[in-house]
Amino acid sequence: MERFDALYKKIEDFVKERDWRKFHTPCNLSKSICLEAAELLECFQWDNDNFNLEDLKDELADVFIYCIQMSQVLNLDILEVASKKMDKNALKYPVEKAKSSSTKYDKL
Repeated sequence: MERFDALYKKIEDFVKERDWRKFHTPCNLSKSICLEAAELLECFQWDNDNFNLEDLKDELADVFIYCIQMSQVLNLDILEVASKKMDKNALKYPVEKAKSSSTKYDKL
């Protein structure tokens, strides 16, 4: 938790020092998350197994950072939001039905 809090503050300070908060609307951050997720996917564009791990780490970090920024702008506890979503996922994908299956919850 301590490491997350330090990262959270580091991101917050980075944005504040550059006076970028005015650009970080929920809509703009949503776009940025999608764009960075596409760049993450690009790491696998031509080969599912042989990818540049350093590029992948950078793109994954960008997605994560933008998600944290979205939670900051909307004043959400991202850890609580993620935990509640995992609780919902557990109900949608009960182990006895979903284990070893990639079937969507409404088709289980």
